[in-house]
Amino acid sequence: MMKKALLVIDVQVGMFQEGNVVYKGDSLLTNVKSLIFQAHSSETPIFYIQHNGPSGHPLEYRTSGWEIHPEIAPKNQDVIIQKTTPDSFFNTSLDDELKKHEIEHLVIAGIQTEACVDTTCRRAFSMDYKVTLASDSHSTWDSEDITAQQIINHHNRVLRWFADTSPSQDISFKN
Repeated sequence: MMKKALLVIDVQVGMFQEGNVVYKGDSLLTNVKSLIFQAHSSETPIFYIQHNGPSGHPLEYRTSGWEIHPEIAPKNQDVIIQKTTPDSFFNTSLDDELKKHEIEHLVIAGIQTEACVDTTCRRAFSMDYKVTLASDSHSTWDSEDITAQQIINHHNRVLRWFADTSPSQDISFKN
């Protein structure tokens, strides 16, 4: 059986700013918390990916918006990986940490569907990880052309080329 890990991408305070909360932010947090609980209960490693934004960005490094959302705060055994691009692997220690833990299968959740979640799914696949995308545990915002729900639906369909897509309630971390 492949050893799994949960990746929680960019679920940071700045993504929940009043007046600009990520789409269905409350249900996203509920689903991610459920995945985290399941992972901790089965002693599955959790890797939090934390985006370091530039000055003035909602995720500006070392500001309150940069902090991981308090409802899903990491525990001591969890690993936090810092990144500066949509790719959670690019110029980070993620691959080394996963190898150190002998991880072969990644369960991915987080923000932003069409950027960091999409890029990380595709990159993980290209690096020979088995990938499961928690289809109800990633989110974004409306664009000028399409709604957040349409973006999420589209990516759940397209990313099936790179990942199994399942709702969080159907994902098991037990080996």
